[in-house]
Amino acid sequence: MNCEKSDGLSFRQRLEEKTIQIEEVLRAYLPEKSGYQRRIMEAMEYSLLAGGKRLRPMLMQETYHLFGGKGKQIEPFMAAMEMIHTYSLVHDDLPAMDDDEYRRGRKTTHIVYGEAMAILAGDALLNYAFETACRGFDMEGGTPAQIGTALKILAGKAGIFGMVGGQVVDVESEGRQITGDKLDFIYRLKTGALIESSMMIGAVLAGASKEQIFAMESIAGKVGMAFQIQDDILDVEGSREELGKPVHSDEKNQKYTYVTWKGLEKAKKEVERLSCEAMEELKALHPEDPYLEQLLESLIHRKK
Repeated sequence: MNCEKSDGLSFRQRLEEKTIQIEEVLRAYLPEKSGYQRRIMEAMEYSLLAGGKRLRPMLMQETYHLFGGKGKQIEPFMAAMEMIHTYSLVHDDLPAMDDDEYRRGRKTTHIVYGEAMAILAGDALLNYAFETACRGFDMEGGTPAQIGTALKILAGKAGIFGMVGGQVVDVESEGRQITGDKLDFIYRLKTGALIESSMMIGAVLAGASKEQIFAMESIAGKVGMAFQIQDDILDVEGSREELGKPVHSDEKNQKYTYVTWKGLEKAKKEVERLSCEAMEELKALHPEDPYLEQLLESLIHRKK
């Protein structure tokens, strides 16, 4: 299945501008580094500002705009989402998990701050994410009911029925050949849940209908699956210089992946199919700005 290609130059320019804007939002919501516990704030900042695609807060913001959202009440949720995603990466990198020394081109948190402080930094980012999201109640725009619904989605998709649940099954499956159904389950929860949460929260805070919110969940589910399969592909084909982290880590950790299951070429076709289906569903919502569609399309071709 082939998708229409976007204007790469203008898309890249907008992507860079939006990424810079999100970085500013993240800095604005980080806690001040002070007090006897200053070290944990430093570790939180090191982890959160280590770079990255900022895909989840960007998808949240673009979905918010898609449904006519205006104002800054989306920003604390954007920051909270990236804090939750970052905490999961900090814990993933620990010796008890993937035992990685590099993330986003620099030393991982446990290498720089020690294992104990990395565990605490992850804990702190998760807890502070909800402190940050709750600041939405103090801002003009979204109703208390919308903020409450968004918090419920954020909590549910991050927990045992979302990302954490997927990670549990992933850890338990290391070194084993698992069924395709179980692999789909891991990917839907481990990666897809936070992407679903991002796009659903954007829709909720913009006042979208229940049908529109469910539509975004469907689109995001396909995006999350495509994103994770592409990650599997890059672990085989990518380079440490491009990715900013070690390659072949799935093989090292004896992880059963989509590439292991279906092979490299079928994995690539599945990424394209899922991404194109997601964009077709998005087009049915008649977005005025093509940027969100271009962002989803870029997942097919990403190299890092």
